[in-house]
Amino acid sequence: MATQTEPLHVRHRVSEETAAYWLQRWDRQQEHYLPLRTERFQLIADVVQASVRTEEPLIVDLGVGPGSLSRHLLERIPGAQVVGIDADPLLLALSASGVAPLHRRDDGGSRLRLVDADLRTPGWLEAAGLEREPDAYVSTTALHWMTAEQLRSLIATCGAAIAPGGCFVDGDHIYVDEKEAPFDALTIELGAAESLRRGVDDHEDWQAWWDGINAAPEFEPLVRAREGRLADRGGDPGRLSDYLDGLSEAGFAHVGVVWQYGDDRVVAGVGHPGSA
Repeated sequence: MATQTEPLHVRHRVSEETAAYWLQRWDRQQEHYLPLRTERFQLIADVVQASVRTEEPLIVDLGVGPGSLSRHLLERIPGAQVVGIDADPLLLALSASGVAPLHRRDDGGSRLRLVDADLRTPGWLEAAGLEREPDAYVSTTALHWMTAEQLRSLIATCGAAIAPGGCFVDGDHIYVDEKEAPFDALTIELGAAESLRRGVDDHEDWQAWWDGINAAPEFEPLVRAREGRLADRGGDPGRLSDYLDGLSEAGFAHVGVVWQYGDDRVVAGVGHPGSA
């Protein structure tokens, strides 16, 4: 039985069947914005496998959300243990019921452990309670909510606690300047053209998905709990230079864009000497 000391995503569990339904809808609405979403996941996993020095890596999923990237990594890397961090109790609940039970260890525990913490605030890494330094930090469609200052602070924290040979890999809508700037506006148009070609532009969008969740009575406690948690997002957003400069300053030997289609980029820092 859950107690009041446990995190919200544990206290307010949803059924595995309910989670599977909403995760399937989540994947479809994300394709509305990311026609090459699966390719992005594959590339992130490729970088992790090519970079880390162990077959049993500890991976931290920054802004894990409902666990889509974690699920892909756990399927690709049988020895991986993933710690997913997020500040949204509802999305964590979906991950806890829809992803974690599918990836059991031999002892019955899950290879996915979830942590309720805000990546924008000091102490998020301590809240994760890691047993050792991670081999990889990964993220997908989560860090664009951060300001440039918050993003650089996050990257610095990752670089200060990482195993030798560790990597940082993020896939997101990442801009050189801003969405309205000519080059960035062009990249957005290219992504939209690919969505049209693949027939995913008519998928349910972000707002429709959340409207559905908000109207579902089984999520009412979690909807209430998330109100106000992320209301203060905004400010000067992180740009491509913040990633590249931040990763270099954090000690990664090799930094760059490893994949791009339109405004959808995967940025990586690899070859970290380790923080020990």
